[in-house]
Amino acid sequence: MAQNTMTPAELTKTLKVLKTAKEAKLTKVAVAGGSGYAGQELIRLLAQHPNVNLTAIGTNSHDGDKFSDINPGFAGMVDNICTDLNIEALAEGNDLIFLALPHGSAARLLSSSVLQKSKVIDLSGDFRLKNAAKHLLANGKPFDAAYGLPELNRHDIAHASLVANPGCYATAAILSLAPLVKAGLIVENSVIIDGKSGVSGAGRAPSLHIQFAECNETMAAYQLPHHRHTPEIEQTLSAYAADDVITTFAAHLVPMNRGILLTSYATMKTTVSKEEVTEAYLNSYKNEPFVRLWHNRGSMPETRWVKGSNFCDIGFALDQRSNRIVTVAAIDNLIKGAAGQAIQNMNIILGIDETTGIAQIPSFL
Repeated sequence: MAQNTMTPAELTKTLKVLKTAKEAKLTKVAVAGGSGYAGQELIRLLAQHPNVNLTAIGTNSHDGDKFSDINPGFAGMVDNICTDLNIEALAEGNDLIFLALPHGSAARLLSSSVLQKSKVIDLSGDFRLKNAAKHLLANGKPFDAAYGLPELNRHDIAHASLVANPGCYATAAILSLAPLVKAGLIVENSVIIDGKSGVSGAGRAPSLHIQFAECNETMAAYQLPHHRHTPEIEQTLSAYAADDVITTFAAHLVPMNRGILLTSYATMKTTVSKEEVTEAYLNSYKNEPFVRLWHNRGSMPETRWVKGSNFCDIGFALDQRSNRIVTVAAIDNLIKGAAGQAIQNMNIILGIDETTGIAQIPSFL
């Protein structure tokens, strides 16, 4: 049997050449904004994705710093040197850019030249609303963003240059209510939504209300009565209804790191059975890899059963006395509510298996 006579230096050189050749075949992606929670989760998932090469990380405050020095958990895995937040420069040589920037930044920085060079997936709320998704370019022509909820908008996502990733609360609300609206089962102006989110949903920027001593051992409602996700929810659901869907939405901050539990209430148009409601959900989601229905369980979804995963768990209960339905949806706000869904959208654009890189089993603890 022939023996390997390569020296360690020769072997290292050969492996480096093979790695370079492999990377040349991968989709080149960049992340603009890697210092926030959603941006970090995005980078963590992209670093393990078999079809992409994470080439660049743009930030406002860490130009020239090694990403793994800022976030030691990435040591040896993501050692990219962060660059200045220049989207035009990131578009050069990259097939796709993720924008994980504060609300308002993407609309200000994005240009027609970027979209001509690279696909863009925006995790902020800048392009989710139809009247906000059209921006006049230098040539006077508007561009549209595809709404990036794969379970409802897969075709548009596949052909889009710009994808607006849905909000976290909106994802849970729309996925749990859309089948009922589509089937004409609920009264359009009767929907009440109660959402509870972990503290990571408030972002990483320092703020008094998310300091440990301020948010631990308490719960608080916020942005009442007009939460910024309300128009997004109503716009999307109304597309499937005879009349505009009107909701009352109350968001709450709860003392946990991550996760959303969203409970919705609506009046039924007619008396229906559990089997009829189940059929409405199955008609929408029976082939969806990341929606799990809890219609045959004796319990309701919980945030711990989706933590660290791209799943959305949905359960419901019928109150025959009041002729109302109660739905419960659970997601990880940083995964299905942000980074995981963004990668799901990327997979659709690339034409690869939608679950690639985001099929992790929930971590539970």
